Amino acid sequence: MSNKLQVLTPQNSQLIFIDQQPQMAFGVQSIDRQTLKNNVVGLAKAGKIFNIPTTITTVETSSFSGNTFPELLSVFPENDILERTSMNSWDDQNVRDALARNAANGRKKVVVSGLWTEVCNTTFALSCLNDTDYEIYMVADASGGTSLDAHKYAMDRMVQAGVIPVTWQQVLLEWQRDWARKETYDAVTSLVKEHSGAYGMGIDYAVTHVHGGTERVSHGKRIGPNPAK
Repeated sequence: MSNKLQVLTPQNSQLIFIDQQPQMAFGVQSIDRQTLKNNVVGLAKAGKIFNIPTTITTVETSSFSGNTFPELLSVFPENDILERTSMNSWDDQNVRDALARNAANGRKKVVVSGLWTEVCNTTFALSCLNDTDYEIYMVADASGGTSLDAHKYAMDRMVQAGVIPVTWQQVLLEWQRDWARKETYDAVTSLVKEHSGAYGMGIDYAVTHVHGGTERVSHGKRIGPNPAK
């Protein structure tokens, strides 16, 4: 049976964020940049909830690209940032070593979010697949290219090579899998309310109007009774 038929779990996955830096984001034209950042940070918080080992890479921080998004760094304040010069993260030994340590523990499903899709994501994915038995799950809506065509055809090329396309919310819910998993239920629903747009609004509505909730919530903290109740 193909390993690609296995769903993502908190035990078989690892995360890598490639060059989520402002100068790279300035060039993105395939997705609204605020939406991109929302999705990147949402994916990062999902990884934190499920204790997914996470690698963060940067390219030419001082000379060109700027620092990693602070919202992303705040999710993983303890992480080392792996700086490099190559456009292809796979060329960097520190990156390969970080991924290998996680893969040695059975985490061969590598979930990828990066900029740009057609350069750093594609070269990383193709090189990684060529050299290892890892599987690449490319988070399409937490990555961006310099045009719609650049993003689309890069995704097409990677899919032809065996990369699995996913979205950040798909990854989150695949890790959760069962709403009976109460140890992560509250954190996941709080994340959805913060980052998942209409889905999060639906949860708010269900709590207050369908299930008769009487508490208002702000950033996970109760702030008083719902004035409508």
